[in-house]
Amino acid sequence: MSLSREEYREHLQSTSVRAGFDFASVVLPDERRITINGLGFRYLDWGSAGRPPLVFLHGGALTAHTWDLCCLALRDDFHCLALDQRGHGDSDWAPDADYSIAAQREDVRAFAQALGLGQFVLVGMSMGAINGLAYAIAYPETLRALVLIDAGPHVRRPGSRRIRDFVNGGAEPESLEAIIARALAFNPRRDPVILRRSLMHNLRRQDDGKWVWKYDRRRFQQMGGDRHSEERQRLADGLANVTCPTLVVRGAESDVFHDEDAARLAAALPDGRWVKIARAGHTVQGDNPKDLVAALREFLA
Repeated sequence: MSLSREEYREHLQSTSVRAGFDFASVVLPDERRITINGLGFRYLDWGSAGRPPLVFLHGGALTAHTWDLCCLALRDDFHCLALDQRGHGDSDWAPDADYSIAAQREDVRAFAQALGLGQFVLVGMSMGAINGLAYAIAYPETLRALVLIDAGPHVRRPGSRRIRDFVNGGAEPESLEAIIARALAFNPRRDPVILRRSLMHNLRRQDDGKWVWKYDRRRFQQMGGDRHSEERQRLADGLANVTCPTLVVRGAESDVFHDEDAARLAAALPDGRWVKIARAGHTVQGDNPKDLVAALREFLA
Protein backbone atom coordinates (compact mmCIF):
# COMPACT_ATOMS: atom_id res chain seq x y z
CA MET A 1 0.00 0.00 0.00
CA SER A 2 1.37 3.42 -0.97
CA LEU A 3 -0.74 5.29 1.60
CA SER A 4 0.11 5.36 5.27
CA ARG A 5 -2.62 4.04 7.55
CA GLU A 6 -3.51 7.56 8.62
CA GLU A 7 -3.70 8.72 4.98
CA TYR A 8 -5.80 5.66 4.19
CA ARG A 9 -8.21 6.46 7.03
CA GLU A 10 -8.50 10.10 5.92
CA HIS A 11 -9.08 8.96 2.36
CA LEU A 12 -11.92 6.64 3.39
CA GLN A 13 -13.48 9.36 5.51
CA SER A 14 -13.51 11.85 2.63
CA THR A 15 -14.67 9.35 0.00
CA SER A 16 -17.45 8.02 2.23
CA VAL A 17 -18.83 11.54 2.79
CA ARG A 18 -18.69 12.29 -0.93
CA ALA A 19 -20.48 9.02 -1.69
CA GLY A 20 -23.29 9.92 0.74
CA PHE A 21 -22.45 7.49 3.53
CA ASP A 22 -22.57 8.47 7.20
CA PHE A 23 -20.34 6.01 9.05
CA ALA A 24 -20.09 6.36 12.82
CA SER A 25 -16.43 5.42 12.52
CA VAL A 26 -14.04 4.38 9.77
CA VAL A 27 -12.46 0.99 10.40
CA LEU A 28 -9.46 -0.14 8.36
CA PRO A 29 -9.21 -3.73 7.14
CA ASP A 30 -6.53 -6.21 8.12
CA GLU A 31 -4.17 -6.83 5.22
CA ARG A 32 -3.43 -10.54 4.97
CA ARG A 33 -1.46 -12.87 2.71
CA ILE A 34 -2.09 -16.46 1.73
CA THR A 35 -0.36 -18.91 -0.62
CA ILE A 36 -2.67 -20.90 -2.88
CA ASN A 37 -2.07 -22.66 -6.19
CA GLY A 38 1.63 -21.84 -5.90
CA LEU A 39 1.08 -18.06 -5.81
CA GLY A 40 1.03 -15.52 -3.00
CA PHE A 41 -2.23 -13.59 -2.68
CA ARG A 42 -3.01 -10.44 -0.72
CA TYR A 43 -6.55 -9.92 0.60
CA LEU A 44 -8.35 -7.46 2.84
CA ASP A 45 -10.28 -8.82 5.82
CA TRP A 46 -12.82 -6.31 7.12
CA GLY A 47 -13.51 -8.22 10.31
CA SER A 48 -16.86 -9.47 11.64
CA ALA A 49 -15.72 -13.10 11.54
CA GLY A 50 -18.58 -15.48 12.25
CA ARG A 51 -21.06 -13.49 10.19
CA PRO A 52 -22.09 -14.63 6.69
CA PRO A 53 -19.02 -14.35 4.43
CA LEU A 54 -18.99 -12.11 1.35
CA VAL A 55 -16.08 -12.53 -1.07
CA PHE A 56 -15.44 -9.63 -3.46
CA LEU A 57 -13.61 -9.96 -6.82
CA HIS A 58 -12.42 -6.76 -8.51
CA GLY A 59 -12.30 -5.93 -12.21
CA GLY A 60 -9.30 -5.96 -14.50
CA ALA A 61 -6.52 -3.46 -13.61
CA LEU A 62 -8.20 -2.78 -10.24
CA THR A 63 -7.43 -4.10 -6.75
CA ALA A 64 -9.29 -5.24 -3.64
CA HIS A 65 -9.47 -1.58 -2.56
CA THR A 66 -12.12 -0.87 -5.18
CA TRP A 67 -14.56 -2.44 -2.69
CA ASP A 68 -13.51 -0.37 0.34
CA LEU A 69 -16.71 1.64 0.75
CA CYS A 70 -18.95 -1.34 0.04
CA CYS A 71 -17.13 -3.39 2.68
CA LEU A 72 -17.26 -0.55 5.20
CA ALA A 73 -21.01 -0.28 4.66
CA LEU A 74 -21.68 -4.02 4.90
CA ARG A 75 -19.21 -5.15 7.55
CA ASP A 76 -21.69 -4.88 10.43
CA ASP A 77 -23.80 -7.64 8.88
CA PHE A 78 -21.29 -9.65 6.84
CA HIS A 79 -17.72 -10.90 7.00
CA CYS A 80 -16.33 -9.02 3.99
CA LEU A 81 -13.23 -10.35 2.25
CA ALA A 82 -11.74 -8.64 -0.82
CA LEU A 83 -9.10 -10.47 -2.84
CA ASP A 84 -6.33 -9.11 -5.06
CA GLN A 85 -6.63 -11.58 -7.93
CA ARG A 86 -3.58 -13.03 -9.64
CA GLY A 87 -1.53 -10.48 -11.54
CA HIS A 88 -3.18 -7.55 -9.73
CA GLY A 89 -2.42 -5.34 -6.76
CA ASP A 90 -0.06 -6.95 -4.28
CA SER A 91 -0.76 -10.54 -5.31
CA ASP A 92 1.81 -12.48 -7.33
CA TRP A 93 1.94 -12.45 -11.10
CA ALA A 94 1.57 -15.85 -12.77
CA PRO A 95 5.08 -16.86 -13.89
CA ASP A 96 3.62 -18.78 -16.83
CA ALA A 97 1.21 -15.92 -17.65
CA ASP A 98 -1.78 -18.18 -17.04
CA TYR A 99 -4.66 -15.74 -16.65
CA SER A 100 -7.28 -18.06 -18.04
CA ILE A 101 -10.76 -17.96 -16.58
CA ALA A 102 -10.22 -21.53 -15.38
CA ALA A 103 -7.05 -20.61 -13.45
CA GLN A 104 -8.74 -17.65 -11.78
CA ARG A 105 -11.80 -19.76 -10.98
CA GLU A 106 -9.57 -22.25 -9.17
CA ASP A 107 -7.94 -19.41 -7.22
CA VAL A 108 -11.37 -18.55 -5.82
CA ARG A 109 -11.97 -22.20 -4.99
CA ALA A 110 -8.65 -22.56 -3.18
CA PHE A 111 -9.15 -19.25 -1.34
CA ALA A 112 -12.57 -20.27 -0.03
CA GLN A 113 -11.30 -23.68 1.03
CA ALA A 114 -8.19 -22.29 2.74
CA LEU A 115 -10.32 -19.89 4.80
CA GLY A 116 -12.95 -22.56 5.52
CA LEU A 117 -15.78 -20.36 4.29
CA GLY A 118 -18.31 -23.10 3.67
CA GLN A 119 -21.24 -21.53 1.83
CA PHE A 120 -20.64 -17.88 0.98
CA VAL A 121 -21.84 -15.00 -1.18
CA LEU A 122 -19.64 -14.13 -4.17
CA VAL A 123 -19.65 -10.61 -5.63
CA GLY A 124 -17.67 -9.86 -8.79
CA MET A 125 -17.35 -6.88 -11.12
CA SER A 126 -16.23 -7.06 -14.78
CA MET A 127 -13.31 -9.54 -14.81
CA GLY A 128 -14.35 -10.53 -11.30
CA ALA A 129 -17.92 -11.15 -12.50
CA ILE A 130 -16.65 -13.47 -15.23
CA ASN A 131 -14.48 -15.35 -12.75
CA GLY A 132 -17.36 -15.44 -10.27
CA LEU A 133 -19.72 -16.83 -12.89
CA ALA A 134 -17.19 -19.51 -13.83
CA TYR A 135 -16.92 -20.44 -10.16
CA ALA A 136 -20.70 -20.58 -9.73
CA ILE A 137 -21.04 -22.87 -12.74
CA ALA A 138 -18.37 -25.26 -11.45
CA TYR A 139 -19.16 -25.17 -7.70
CA PRO A 140 -22.80 -24.11 -7.28
CA GLU A 141 -23.23 -26.02 -4.02
CA THR A 142 -20.77 -23.71 -2.22
CA LEU A 143 -22.65 -20.47 -2.88
CA ARG A 144 -25.49 -18.87 -0.95
CA ALA A 145 -25.83 -16.17 -3.60
CA LEU A 146 -24.01 -14.60 -6.55
CA VAL A 147 -23.75 -10.98 -7.70
CA LEU A 148 -22.50 -10.17 -11.21
CA ILE A 149 -21.70 -6.50 -11.81
CA ASP A 150 -21.68 -5.09 -15.33
CA ALA A 151 -20.44 -8.18 -17.15
CA GLY A 152 -21.55 -11.53 -18.46
CA PRO A 153 -20.53 -14.06 -21.08
CA HIS A 154 -21.24 -11.45 -23.75
CA VAL A 155 -20.26 -7.77 -23.53
CA ARG A 156 -20.31 -4.86 -25.96
CA ARG A 157 -17.15 -4.77 -28.04
CA PRO A 158 -16.80 -0.94 -28.34
CA GLY A 159 -17.00 -0.52 -24.57
CA SER A 160 -14.69 -3.42 -23.77
CA ARG A 161 -12.23 -2.19 -26.41
CA ARG A 162 -12.20 1.26 -24.78
CA ILE A 163 -11.31 -0.34 -21.44
CA ARG A 164 -8.62 -2.50 -23.03
CA ASP A 165 -7.10 0.55 -24.73
CA PHE A 166 -6.97 2.38 -21.40
CA VAL A 167 -5.35 -0.41 -19.41
CA ASN A 168 -2.87 -1.13 -22.19
CA GLY A 169 -1.93 2.55 -22.36
CA GLY A 170 0.78 4.01 -20.21
CA ALA A 171 3.04 1.00 -20.65
CA GLU A 172 6.02 3.19 -19.77
CA PRO A 173 6.46 4.79 -16.32
CA GLU A 174 4.59 8.09 -16.08
CA SER A 175 4.20 11.04 -13.79
CA LEU A 176 1.26 10.87 -11.40
CA GLU A 177 -0.27 13.92 -13.08
CA ALA A 178 -0.19 12.22 -16.49
CA ILE A 179 -1.85 9.10 -15.07
CA ILE A 180 -4.57 11.15 -13.36
CA ALA A 181 -5.25 13.06 -16.59
CA ARG A 182 -5.66 9.79 -18.52
CA ALA A 183 -7.87 8.30 -15.80
CA LEU A 184 -10.15 11.36 -15.75
CA ALA A 185 -10.44 11.31 -19.53
CA PHE A 186 -11.45 7.66 -19.27
CA ASN A 187 -13.94 8.23 -16.44
CA PRO A 188 -14.85 11.91 -15.92
CA ARG A 189 -17.25 10.99 -13.07
CA ARG A 190 -14.34 10.80 -10.62
CA ASP A 191 -13.24 13.61 -8.31
CA PRO A 192 -9.59 14.51 -9.13
CA VAL A 193 -8.55 14.92 -5.49
CA ILE A 194 -10.08 11.62 -4.39
CA LEU A 195 -8.81 9.90 -7.53
CA ARG A 196 -5.23 10.89 -6.70
CA ARG A 197 -5.35 8.98 -3.41
CA SER A 198 -7.36 6.08 -4.83
CA LEU A 199 -4.69 5.51 -7.43
CA MET A 200 -2.09 5.02 -4.72
CA HIS A 201 -3.50 1.51 -4.24
CA ASN A 202 -3.04 0.74 -7.94
CA LEU A 203 0.39 2.25 -8.54
CA ARG A 204 3.96 1.66 -7.45
CA ARG A 205 6.50 4.50 -7.32
CA GLN A 206 9.93 3.95 -8.83
CA ASP A 207 13.21 5.41 -7.62
CA ASP A 208 13.10 8.04 -10.38
CA GLY A 209 9.78 9.37 -9.05
CA LYS A 210 7.65 7.98 -11.86
CA TRP A 211 4.84 5.51 -11.38
CA VAL A 212 3.94 2.10 -12.82
CA TRP A 213 0.70 0.14 -12.59
CA LYS A 214 0.46 -2.91 -10.34
CA TYR A 215 -1.07 -5.25 -12.89
CA ASP A 216 0.43 -7.75 -15.30
CA ARG A 217 -0.22 -6.49 -18.82
CA ARG A 218 0.08 -10.01 -20.20
CA ARG A 219 -3.36 -10.70 -18.79
CA PHE A 220 -4.95 -8.06 -21.05
CA GLN A 221 -3.00 -9.17 -24.09
CA GLN A 222 -4.86 -12.49 -23.84
CA MET A 223 -8.31 -10.88 -24.03
CA GLY A 224 -10.01 -11.54 -27.33
CA GLY A 225 -7.80 -14.56 -28.05
CA ASP A 226 -9.23 -17.92 -29.07
CA ARG A 227 -8.86 -19.48 -25.62
CA HIS A 228 -10.52 -16.56 -23.88
CA SER A 229 -13.40 -16.53 -26.40
CA GLU A 230 -13.91 -20.28 -26.01
CA GLU A 231 -13.98 -19.99 -22.22
CA ARG A 232 -16.59 -17.24 -22.35
CA GLN A 233 -18.74 -19.31 -24.69
CA ARG A 234 -18.59 -22.20 -22.24
CA LEU A 235 -19.89 -19.83 -19.57
CA ALA A 236 -22.87 -19.00 -21.77
CA ASP A 237 -23.53 -22.71 -22.22
CA GLY A 238 -23.28 -23.44 -18.49
CA LEU A 239 -25.71 -20.89 -17.01
CA ALA A 240 -28.24 -23.56 -16.06
CA ASN A 241 -25.72 -24.86 -13.48
CA VAL A 242 -25.94 -21.65 -11.42
CA THR A 243 -28.60 -22.73 -8.94
CA CYS A 244 -28.12 -20.04 -6.27
CA PRO A 245 -30.05 -16.73 -6.30
CA THR A 246 -28.18 -14.38 -8.63
CA LEU A 247 -28.34 -10.61 -8.95
CA VAL A 248 -27.15 -9.06 -12.20
CA VAL A 249 -26.17 -5.40 -11.78
CA ARG A 250 -25.82 -2.90 -14.58
CA GLY A 251 -24.38 0.60 -14.42
CA ALA A 252 -26.99 2.83 -16.10
CA GLU A 253 -24.32 4.68 -18.09
CA SER A 254 -22.17 1.65 -18.93
CA ASP A 255 -21.05 1.22 -22.53
CA VAL A 256 -19.98 -2.37 -21.83
CA PHE A 257 -23.22 -3.92 -20.58
CA HIS A 258 -26.65 -2.68 -21.68
CA ASP A 259 -30.18 -3.20 -20.31
CA GLU A 260 -30.92 -5.97 -22.77
CA ASP A 261 -27.68 -7.74 -21.84
CA ALA A 262 -28.54 -7.68 -18.15
CA ALA A 263 -32.13 -8.79 -18.80
CA ARG A 264 -31.03 -11.63 -21.08
CA LEU A 265 -28.45 -12.90 -18.59
CA ALA A 266 -30.88 -12.76 -15.65
CA ALA A 267 -33.54 -14.60 -17.67
CA ALA A 268 -31.08 -17.35 -18.62
CA LEU A 269 -30.20 -18.05 -14.98
CA PRO A 270 -32.37 -20.45 -12.95
CA ASP A 271 -32.90 -17.85 -10.19
CA GLY A 272 -31.79 -14.57 -11.72
CA ARG A 273 -32.93 -10.98 -11.46
CA TRP A 274 -31.34 -7.70 -12.49
CA VAL A 275 -31.13 -4.12 -11.34
CA LYS A 276 -29.80 -0.89 -12.84
CA ILE A 277 -27.75 1.54 -10.75
CA ALA A 278 -28.18 5.21 -11.67
CA ARG A 279 -25.25 7.61 -12.03
CA ALA A 280 -22.82 4.75 -12.64
CA GLY A 281 -20.80 3.54 -15.58
CA HIS A 282 -18.96 0.23 -15.80
CA THR A 283 -17.20 0.63 -12.43
CA VAL A 284 -20.43 0.73 -10.43
CA GLN A 285 -18.79 0.35 -7.00
CA GLY A 286 -16.61 3.38 -7.69
CA ASP A 287 -19.21 5.62 -9.36
CA ASN A 288 -22.19 5.04 -7.06
CA PRO A 289 -21.31 2.75 -4.13
CA LYS A 290 -24.21 3.91 -1.95
CA ASP A 291 -26.91 2.76 -4.38
CA LEU A 292 -24.99 -0.43 -5.09
CA VAL A 293 -24.87 -1.21 -1.36
CA ALA A 294 -28.62 -0.56 -1.14
CA ALA A 295 -29.22 -3.02 -3.99
CA LEU A 296 -26.97 -5.61 -2.33
CA ARG A 297 -28.75 -5.23 1.01
CA GLU A 298 -32.17 -5.67 -0.59
CA PHE A 299 -31.01 -8.74 -2.53
CA LEU A 300 -29.19 -10.37 0.37
CA ALA A 301 -32.05 -9.76 2.78
